[in-house]
Amino acid sequence: MSQSQPLSATQAKERNYAHLASSLTRLSRAMGQTADLFEQLHVDLDAMRTLAGLHAAQLMAVAAELDPDRADGEQESELGNEG
Repeated sequence: MSQSQPLSATQAKERNYAHLASSLTRLSRAMGQTADLFEQLHVDLDAMRTLAGLHAAQLMAVAAELDPDRADGEQESELGNEG
């Protein structure tokens, strides 16, 4: 009976190590996927920044076309404030 306990303890330890190795493998895979997703997020955020800038420029251009007198008046008042 004394030999069955060390054997079962050794087997339990080996099972635990195998489980740990499997968990670490899954963790490593998940971290790789997370890194890929962060890289894609960075690309998407850069594209969103560009898109937002283009939309802002379009909005300002349309606003200037719809009310050209106001746009000219704002530019003149801005020039007057600088001097």
